[in-house]
Amino acid sequence: MARRPLDLSIYLITDTAMCGQLGVAATVSAAVGAGVSLVQLRDDDATDDELVKLGRQIVAILQSTGVPLIVNNRVHLVQAMGAHGGHVGQGDLDAGAARALLGPAPYLGLSVQTMEHVTVARGHDNGTLDYLGVGPVWETATKMDAATPGGLQRLRELTSASPWPCAAIGGITVARLLQVRRFGAAGAAVVSAICGQPDVAAATRALRTAWDRASA
Repeated sequence: MARRPLDLSIYLITDTAMCGQLGVAATVSAAVGAGVSLVQLRDDDATDDELVKLGRQIVAILQSTGVPLIVNNRVHLVQAMGAHGGHVGQGDLDAGAARALLGPAPYLGLSVQTMEHVTVARGHDNGTLDYLGVGPVWETATKMDAATPGGLQRLRELTSASPWPCAAIGGITVARLLQVRRFGAAGAAVVSAICGQPDVAAATRALRTAWDRASA
């Protein structure tokens, strides 16, 4: 049975340190209530047990919302959390191996930065991937090992070559959403535009409104 397409439009990637005193779970709750369509749990410093505990909290928050939870990198924890899928980067587990570990039902996303990455991704069996994360488009301070920004033209090239919907990532702001949409992205993945904002719900609503206007 085919997996239902994901809504990548406003894609929140969590940052535990950046969420600060409010915390990841409360940030996710406020953001989803204000228009986030997909959540990725990312915390490279957490132990597996800590990440599973946090993931379960978020799954409980999302239970009646219809918004899926994707786990960054550690796809072996998806089932233990009750999450809906995983996401891997170029330096993580190979997408084919990740799919084999996940089984056929969960979602799987892959980060790409170059046309070669897209070409390799296209070589995987049908049903391996559900979407690509393309970027960084602009400079980002939320991922210390981020690749060199590719800009909007690279975004257009990779989204055009991808058979899957693509979420743009890296330096995404409300003001840049229109450009991201026009250059082929099906959604925008954000960290600092939501995590750590003084009013998480208001920040999310601004993103949601800007994306919807760009898509009109």
